[in-house]
Amino acid sequence: MRILIIGSGGREHALTWKLSQRPDVTEIFVAPGNGGTAGIATNVDIKDSDIPALVAFAREKAVDLVVPGPELPLTLGVVDAMKEAGIPCFGPVAACARLEGSKAFAKEVMHAAGVPTAAAGVFTSRADADAFVAAHGAPLVIKADGLAAGKGVIVAMTDEEVKNALDLMFDNRAFGDAGSTVLIEEFLKGEEVSLLCFCDGKTALPLPSAQDHKAVFDGDKGPNTGGMGAYSPAPVLPDDRLDAMADIVARPILAEMARRGTPFTGILYAGLMMTADGPKVLEYNVRFGDPECQPLLMRLKNDLADVMTACIEGRLDAMKLDIEDRSALGVVLTSAGYPGSYPKGMPISGIDEAESLDDVQVFQAGTRREGERILANGGRVLCVTALGRDLREAQKKAYEGLDHLSMEHSQFRSDIGLKGLKRLGLA
Repeated sequence: MRILIIGSGGREHALTWKLSQRPDVTEIFVAPGNGGTAGIATNVDIKDSDIPALVAFAREKAVDLVVPGPELPLTLGVVDAMKEAGIPCFGPVAACARLEGSKAFAKEVMHAAGVPTAAAGVFTSRADADAFVAAHGAPLVIKADGLAAGKGVIVAMTDEEVKNALDLMFDNRAFGDAGSTVLIEEFLKGEEVSLLCFCDGKTALPLPSAQDHKAVFDGDKGPNTGGMGAYSPAPVLPDDRLDAMADIVARPILAEMARRGTPFTGILYAGLMMTADGPKVLEYNVRFGDPECQPLLMRLKNDLADVMTACIEGRLDAMKLDIEDRSALGVVLTSAGYPGSYPKGMPISGIDEAESLDDVQVFQAGTRREGERILANGGRVLCVTALGRDLREAQKKAYEGLDHLSMEHSQFRSDIGLKGLKRLGLA
């Protein structure tokens, strides 16, 4: 079996690691990949946005399965293009990828499907947005409609912060075309949790819950990032509630997309807020989250290619997910200054030592290889992920792994998993 993985982050290294465990896999290509994927696969110098080149490469190499990691190629129609070429590709077609590509579209689908979500207004003019704000007042959540690399959501607790957020999107065009349409949502109180489901257009099989940590600093302080760490399961959404939650937030979306003639295949990721009034969907993603993917794949015992193929072929109803009983937790190491400007090129040492620990994997994201050296090449650089008997042990092992690493001008959060431990009465 020959596999092409699209993307260059920690999620793609984790996908490569997991898929490489299949005995009949003869070759894995990663486009464009990173320093970690280069160690276990063949990196290919093709951008994740270059759909014609990706299709041509998959044809040339007689690829049996294509796995897009990030959202951009999905919204650009890579699944549609691969289908047209007769190449199996795991993910939603472009019409379904709009659930992530446009927050306004996602809201419309949620309302049609009866999925609980925050009340919101959608605006293309600053004047209309200002009138909405004047009528409702802070706190509010301001969202760029389009893709903004996980940074297009601003929680504005005061009227001044709301004004600054709207200045950023409408006047400064900080998110380009992604911010030409803006959603203003009610602020929801509660604890966030993620529910990811494998989907084949009709059937949704939920993975265990996971909790991401978006803010850059301890205590959920500072600006939002692509994610500073994650763990699974999250006590706020225990295993015995997964199926019921999928009935509320995933299966109605599958039914609605099928009704529209565009069945949803791939990963449907519901970002949830567990409020006093019940769960509400904050947003949908249409692929594995990064860094949620890393702990989730550490816990998934199934052959991943088998599950993905069942999704593509519409026979997921015959599958059962086999999940590791233990907890998993990942801590992201970033370059200092991220998510703002940050340095690159710092050598990284200690990866082999960290991975020599039991049940510890170091998934590389913003890295590149220079001979035998691994150098920092992005904002989020590594995700040290560990399995443990419970959340406390998984946390302990992940931070022990991090202690073995050395990289100048780096930063990380020291409190990944703390919310879960507090909920369990262990912190």
